[in-house]
Amino acid sequence: MSTDLKLTPLFTKEQIRLKTREIAKQVSADYREKKPVLIAVLKGSFVFLADIIRDLSIDVTVEFVQISSYGSAKTSSGTCTFQKDVTVDIHNRDVLVIEDIIDSGNTLNFFLNHIKERNPASIRICALIDKTVRRRHDLTIDYSCFEIANEFVVGYGLDHDEQFRHLSGIYELTA
Repeated sequence: MSTDLKLTPLFTKEQIRLKTREIAKQVSADYREKKPVLIAVLKGSFVFLADIIRDLSIDVTVEFVQISSYGSAKTSSGTCTFQKDVTVDIHNRDVLVIEDIIDSGNTLNFFLNHIKERNPASIRICALIDKTVRRRHDLTIDYSCFEIANEFVVGYGLDHDEQFRHLSGIYELTA
């Protein structure tokens, strides 16, 4: 880690665990007697997804997509491209999109428009972190663990230039 970067704790491993259990319980209740497709947006959401699915009491199908918009910057370039698209048939299926962080909403809006063309029965959104102050798109977040202002965060799967994903808590990264 560069010596000019500072990590300030925002959410502990324990706080995250309580929230993921709460969300898993709600998802299980909302989708009882259904088998939703959980689509995790890589790379940042893989840890969040793993914790959520371990606490579900329902059967699910798991899928991954990878959409690029950040590169090594701290802000989105605004241009989204698929690195990996959905391969599971989601026609008439209930879809739950698992996101690590929703910031401007550009990436999520791009992805939602893309999967709507495949006619899923429903689409809901589950976010680890909701950063509403920078939102550029009108999005309904159905499940959310934490809301933050304009901090740049790392840890628990979130990275900066492929660093810090391994941290068990969520930290604000400052210079």
